[in-house]
Amino acid sequence: MPTAPPRISLMAAAEVRDILTALQLGQSATAIAGLMAIDADSWQAIEQRLAALDGDLPAALRSLA
Repeated sequence: MPTAPPRISLMAAAEVRDILTALQLGQSATAIAGLMAIDADSWQAIEQRLAALDGDLPAALRSLA
């Protein structure tokens, strides 16, 4: 039986939203704190979704800076 793909938790989704807002406001420390608050399973799901779009997290964050 195949395993289910990892899911992004609601808490992690809210963290990502807050990270993006912090970056837009130039609040790097807040963005870093948000990145550190995301759980491992959600990270895996985020990385898979970015890879499906031919992207990665560092590139996505750089595009917002």
